[in-house]
Amino acid sequence: MDFETLRGIALMAAALTTGLVAGLFYAFSTSVMPGLGRAEDRTFVDAMQRINVAILNGWFALAFGGAPVLMIAAAAVQLGAGGRTAVLSWIVAALVLYAAMLVITFAINIPLNNQLDAAGAPKQIDDATSVRRQFEATWVRWNIVRAVVSTGSFACLVWSLMLF
Repeated sequence: MDFETLRGIALMAAALTTGLVAGLFYAFSTSVMPGLGRAEDRTFVDAMQRINVAILNGWFALAFGGAPVLMIAAAAVQLGAGGRTAVLSWIVAALVLYAAMLVITFAINIPLNNQLDAAGAPKQIDDATSVRRQFEATWVRWNIVRAVVSTGSFACLVWSLMLF
């Protein structure tokens, strides 16, 4: 395999994993959360607690954690590739946007998930309406931001593929 092929594979893998993550947040924004928004409070809390456990799996980790690693690898193999500064610039832009999504996730969404989990088993929560109220609007709002920012990251990588 020549180095040019390696550059293309690294860039494609970064775009693919980033697109999967952006698609996940998009799906939550457009279907999962609006659907759960119509559920009764206890059902909402139960479903979100279960989703927050189920998402911690190898396939999710591969995309979520793999995307920035692959972006860094894609950027590294672009270094020294004559005339590839535009490609490299878009990869760096994608990485910056993805980093912003990570900050939002770790500073806002995960603490809210942990707070929801700490409320206990849905059947034993005295005031499920209050638990939901403390979680839902903020989580949904910031998930939309994550969807937009990660989609921007994906778009930067798609553009870098076009330039490649």
